Amino acid sequence: MSGRTKDWSGERHVKIFDTTLRDGQQCPGAGMSFEQNLEYARLACALRVDILEAGFPSASNLDFQIVRSIAEEVSSRDRKPVIAALCQLREEQFERTIESLLPLIPYSKGRLHTYVPVDPELMPASLGKKADNKQKIIEELYRLVKIAVGEGLEVQFSPEGYSRMKDNFHFTTDLIRAAVQAGATIINCPDTIGGASIFEGKEYFVEKMNEHAGIIAREFPTTPITWSVHCHNDFGLAVQNTANAVFHGPARQIEGCINGIGERAGNAAIEQCIMVIKCFAEQMNAGNPLHTTVDAEQLQSISDFVSKHMLPRQPHWPVSGDNAAKHSSGGHTNAILKNPLVYQPFDPKETGKKISFLFGPLSGGNHAKAIIESSGFACSDSEKSQVAQFIKDRYPQRRKGITDAELIESYIDYRSPIKVDRIDYSKTASVSTVKLYGKFFEQSGLIEEVHEGLDSALAAVRKLVERRTGQLQILNHRSQSEGAGFDARSISEVVIVDRLNNRFEGKGMDQDIEISAIRAFLNAVNKCYVTEHFALKARPVYSEATASSPSQPLFVA
Repeated sequence: MSGRTKDWSGERHVKIFDTTLRDGQQCPGAGMSFEQNLEYARLACALRVDILEAGFPSASNLDFQIVRSIAEEVSSRDRKPVIAALCQLREEQFERTIESLLPLIPYSKGRLHTYVPVDPELMPASLGKKADNKQKIIEELYRLVKIAVGEGLEVQFSPEGYSRMKDNFHFTTDLIRAAVQAGATIINCPDTIGGASIFEGKEYFVEKMNEHAGIIAREFPTTPITWSVHCHNDFGLAVQNTANAVFHGPARQIEGCINGIGERAGNAAIEQCIMVIKCFAEQMNAGNPLHTTVDAEQLQSISDFVSKHMLPRQPHWPVSGDNAAKHSSGGHTNAILKNPLVYQPFDPKETGKKISFLFGPLSGGNHAKAIIESSGFACSDSEKSQVAQFIKDRYPQRRKGITDAELIESYIDYRSPIKVDRIDYSKTASVSTVKLYGKFFEQSGLIEEVHEGLDSALAAVRKLVERRTGQLQILNHRSQSEGAGFDARSISEVVIVDRLNNRFEGKGMDQDIEISAIRAFLNAVNKCYVTEHFALKARPVYSEATASSPSQPLFVA
């Protein structure tokens, strides 16, 4: 295509027609419950789409109820999108569709969307012998559209298979002409089979749209017509074809689905189309750019809903995918920490997303430092590389990256003053002896403690620790078996509370229940120590030796 084409409408507002509830649910496996359909409609209203195609009322009683319920709910809203419903060119379907949209007729917010195939191969397959009588099809379209318009609905007409009309250009023209004469005000030109490409030259469907828009503008100079585009993604060109129809064609309405779901390979992804217009409109039309009126910050939440309730979204999905604003490379991270947008084509905040980092094998010290500090702990420039390497060594096979929670757990392990490799204990009627092998603050090797009393070996370890910390209360202690049989492991959780009522939960695991409890307790003590000494925000602290001076540390050398 060459240059910009004549703007037949003069309209700069590109309307967003969301067909996720109709075309999207035609995708195998993407169907939703009645309540989920209504919840999606509410999210679409929050997104401020211009038109929401709520379904195909004639398909079943449930589909009718969905469309009718959405129409009823929307009728009570201050800001009402147009609610569209699809139907075939059959009188009984027109009647059923009109009935489903009745609550919106007083507000002029109901739209009947009908279609007729124009693809020479699709026509006989879809219409049977009726395909042979084109004049009758034209007359029937005129008659039924006039009925719907007379009932107070606006009408959208789609020549199905428009991008493959071939020798049916004049027949398609006659259909569009008849629809407009009967009162239709929206003409949608779909690439139904998803096979359109700019490489087709003059046969490219956007070129045909321009021709048809010119014909209708000349024949109906006082009738405002909105030209629409509906593209499928079989060659991965749906968004580009949609953009071409807007920037190089007459389209001022774009149709698509959130996350690009839909028949076969899906539809044009609404969120991508919106951001393409937002980011390139000024370049295409300097001083008078095209625009949408959606609230783009709602895109992430509605995309997440579709991913959860319809079809899972790919992590690398453009605009709203989990990885769309997530970085792992060390070089990228360093640059982004200085300028968040150097590796982003647009600010993710515009779509309700945040830039994030996933620590992995290619990450560096700056990355680790950023996550650690954002979690409230200290990490100096002099030690960031050493900390990063410690974390990588802890997860040597984790090529896909580790979570922030795992990173902080590793950081606490790096800082921990107690690192025990082995624990032995013995008990008599009134004496418990515990031997720790490893590092205990500044001590290394064997650390031994004896405790007299009827309680468990954990009491001996607590006695050993409290010489450093002052009194620590064990608020909760529970253990449970993982698996069955003699080799089942015990998993223990211990919650401790320091003298300032700060709570720390530790976890431990061992085949011996006593040792698993000791490990859980030491894990909690390490967390307490790291928080006390390395938290960025100042915390009131306490020393048993100087109870009147809360500025002294809990842990003393």
